[in-house]
Amino acid sequence: MAFLFLLFLLSSLYLIYLRVSRYHQKKLGLPPGSLGLPFLGETLQLISAYKTEHPEPFIDARVRKYGTVFTTHVFGEPTVFCTDPESNRFVLQNEGKLFESSYPSSISNLLGRHSLLLMKGNLHKRMHSLTMSFANSSIIRDHLLPDIDRLVRFNMDGWDGRRVRLQDETKKITFELTVKQLMSFDPGEWTESLRKEYLLLIEGFFSIPLPFLFTTYGRALKARTKVAEALRSMVRERKEEKEMGGERKNDMLEALLEGEERFEEEEMVDFLLALLVAGYETTSTIMTLAVKFLTESPRALSLLKEEHEGIRAKKPESEALQWSDYKSMPFTQCVINETLRVANIISGVFRRAVSDVTDVHIKGYTIPKGWKVFASFRAVHLDQDHYKDARTFNPWRWQNNPPHAGPLSIFTPFGGGPRLCPGYELARVEISVFLHHFVTGFTWVPAEEDKLVFFPTTRTLKRYPIDVKRRKRV
Repeated sequence: MAFLFLLFLLSSLYLIYLRVSRYHQKKLGLPPGSLGLPFLGETLQLISAYKTEHPEPFIDARVRKYGTVFTTHVFGEPTVFCTDPESNRFVLQNEGKLFESSYPSSISNLLGRHSLLLMKGNLHKRMHSLTMSFANSSIIRDHLLPDIDRLVRFNMDGWDGRRVRLQDETKKITFELTVKQLMSFDPGEWTESLRKEYLLLIEGFFSIPLPFLFTTYGRALKARTKVAEALRSMVRERKEEKEMGGERKNDMLEALLEGEERFEEEEMVDFLLALLVAGYETTSTIMTLAVKFLTESPRALSLLKEEHEGIRAKKPESEALQWSDYKSMPFTQCVINETLRVANIISGVFRRAVSDVTDVHIKGYTIPKGWKVFASFRAVHLDQDHYKDARTFNPWRWQNNPPHAGPLSIFTPFGGGPRLCPGYELARVEISVFLHHFVTGFTWVPAEEDKLVFFPTTRTLKRYPIDVKRRKRV
């Protein structure tokens, strides 16, 4: 009897809570939606939804019910989700005016407060500009491309006759590429030791932030300390080399040391650490998924091979790719665009409404100051209204449809506005070079059936195991 009374009381309190929250939503002019349970909100529904094989179940259900802008409560905060191009563009373009970047403290602790992801205001503008100037087309063409070509081939040398988990191998490639670009280090014991700590560090991003040594997050914090120590030693060593008149190097660390602005040691360490994360995780996943999607689309794979075999036929086997070769890969760019669109490695971005004067207004709704906003790129990229057969891999859709055509840029795999990913061109070059050497150098078959999962990030469940054989050139 007491249990039934308690159940009745809790149900009554929950109904009162729902009525009060709906009244406040209407009074404040918030977008429609549900704040879910007290404290928990709809976080459990979000996590359970993404354990299915569908790419966007949580958002799809709420868009059908409430429309493209809706209110929810996830990860401890009330949050407005934006799922249409106009709203997303408004959020991205008003960075630093109406919105600011906002991420959980657990991520801040692992990246460091001086990382590019967490910087704000003028400091972010200066560091973003510096990063873009380092990774622009001319720098890639004149300085970075030879190392990209060399390191991709170096890592593929041992693949013949092996079963490899492609996601693991591509992560190794992109890590070594990023270390080379940031600090001019070639693969060796130091880079491999650093990479192992990075694996532990990155696992912490997607774990419960309990700072005990036996937890995933605790191990990530410990790994973060080791990575920071290694980078700090490298910064000090480079400073000493410069004081002794050592040779100038074309890397990001040199750019930080030679810049007009004087950076503290910890600022450089945090900055380099976060760039290693950015260059390592996302690019490797796109490499892996491009191969998976191509394997499942024989016609697309055949056309891609034809493009790259045409390039390779004009060159001696050992000759590296040139910038002109990269610029003659139009179908490859279609494949990369479509992989980015379907996979959505970055599903969206969190921002916080920070207007000093008034609340923010989107599509006739009000977003109170201090509220979180999530601009969903995946929801737009997989919307049938914008892309025919949106959830089907079809690289041909890009052949006569440039990514940024039309009045609105609805294709935003690298974000947009002042926080557009500064390494987007470098990522494209690395993926293109990888695909070139992979499809011209090897044949492969999937070793096991694998599938995509979408939480906490997009990836394959088994890291895409394949059996690889070296191709013989005729």
